[in-house]
Amino acid sequence: MTVHAFGEAALLVDLPDLAAVRALHRALGDAPPGVVDVVPAARTVLVRCAAPSDVPAARAWLRAAVRRASTTGPTTHVGELVKIPVRYDGPDLDDVARWAGLSVEEVVARHHGREYEAAFGGFAPGFTYLSGVDPAIAAPRLATPRTRVPAGSVALAGGLTAVYPGESPGGWRLLGRTDVQMFDVDRDPPALVAPGARVRFVPVRAAVAGGVGALVPTRAERQDGSAGTPRVQPAQVTTPSPPAPRALEVLATGPLALVEDAGRPGLAAVGVGPSGAADRASYALANRLVGNPDGAAAIEVTLGGLAVRFAGGAVVALAGAAVPASVDGSPVGMHAALRVPDGGTLRLGLAAHGLRTYLGVRGGLRPPAVLGSRARDVLAGLGPGPLQPGDVVAVGAAPSGTWPWPDVAPVRFPPGEPRPGERAGAVLEVLPGPRSDWFLPGAGHALRALRTVSPDSDRVALRLDGQAVPRRPGELASEGLVRGAVQVPPDGRPVVFLADRPVTGGYPVIGVLRERDVDRAAQLRPGDRVILRLATTV
Repeated sequence: MTVHAFGEAALLVDLPDLAAVRALHRALGDAPPGVVDVVPAARTVLVRCAAPSDVPAARAWLRAAVRRASTTGPTTHVGELVKIPVRYDGPDLDDVARWAGLSVEEVVARHHGREYEAAFGGFAPGFTYLSGVDPAIAAPRLATPRTRVPAGSVALAGGLTAVYPGESPGGWRLLGRTDVQMFDVDRDPPALVAPGARVRFVPVRAAVAGGVGALVPTRAERQDGSAGTPRVQPAQVTTPSPPAPRALEVLATGPLALVEDAGRPGLAAVGVGPSGAADRASYALANRLVGNPDGAAAIEVTLGGLAVRFAGGAVVALAGAAVPASVDGSPVGMHAALRVPDGGTLRLGLAAHGLRTYLGVRGGLRPPAVLGSRARDVLAGLGPGPLQPGDVVAVGAAPSGTWPWPDVAPVRFPPGEPRPGERAGAVLEVLPGPRSDWFLPGAGHALRALRTVSPDSDRVALRLDGQAVPRRPGELASEGLVRGAVQVPPDGRPVVFLADRPVTGGYPVIGVLRERDVDRAAQLRPGDRVILRLATTV
């Protein structure tokens, strides 16, 4: 067993195979305080902590679990069988056939002719990695991931296969599609395929694909064999009607306005990532300025342009990317508590620098929670949808207690603005590892080259154009990811993962941004220049 530091607040354990991963996962038991998530994968276990100070206790907990696992014999488990209907018409079938030296028909037959085991969850809610792919068709991932993979896509990468439960980026080979809903927050459990289950893919014609739901057992059918079809209605998030006594009405949103909070940690087992505010420091400051407790929901405004009217009045604060703002036409500033009268309107102009501004409201916003959080996860499609003109969002009761003094909420460098000494571009410090051994000589120099933020960047990841980072060929088994991880796909273009990152990924991570610099990365907009600098000390 090898334990790697994975940034400042996580550990990654290397293990020989999936059986060893399962044994360690069973042996872990109750997590110590400060451990917020555990992500088992093909040959690794990721332990994510709330803060760097929690890492030593997590390391000791891991080592004790390894000792217990080494004294426990293997266990056998036969999981439930889930059948998934598939239309084999994917865009990568021909490429997989050429790679395998087989016909398309033979590829399809080899894919649906096996029974797979659900090994672990990850990447996205309901995305379950299935082991047991026929080696003859185990084609590698794409050299450059797609920015959009349709929901229901049935795919493979190396020795694993899976179904993409929702639309997302992805680098796997697409073989076909299913209409079965793989994840539903209104279903218990929400993931159709849980780790340990058995899965068979059933080929169907496109004309009948919509009528084969009975192939997939419901929870009741799995337990007692009774008939039935799964409930596949998506969760609907609606705004209160009639408006609550204290509420805000959205008049305009600008390019994008989302409700965000501290996220939903601890759900990696079903493929649900933490999400939450992209710039944590600015979000926390907006809440602190109005006296809210940690984790209260706020609005994350992209590039400005938000306008809201308050019923019942409100105390608000703005933090993050600086924007011109007014209350009923009178200019107001950033980083201060502001009182908005009953019926008053707050309007934000456009940000000259930076990307995301946070609007904190005393009492917090109260849209319906999904899986314990009000955060919008754009990759998973969880939480309240993007705000639209006419939406009404309830505001919670004002918290009791004293407010913080202004001097506990300093802003040394306005987010998104150039800092002293950074003439070429924003300098983000990268802690090396955990997969430094995957990179060729010269990779460190290439990583430090001046880069430009790609227009493809979003809350999932910052994609950086520029000099390719040389890495060795081959496939890395999927493993857990952390906020700020710098992943390098085969095309050599670094990807920096942000708040709505997938739970797992399959390209090597050359390093992880320092926690303070992940917030800076979240404020960079397309076209901004960036330098990734490898840290010399942890």
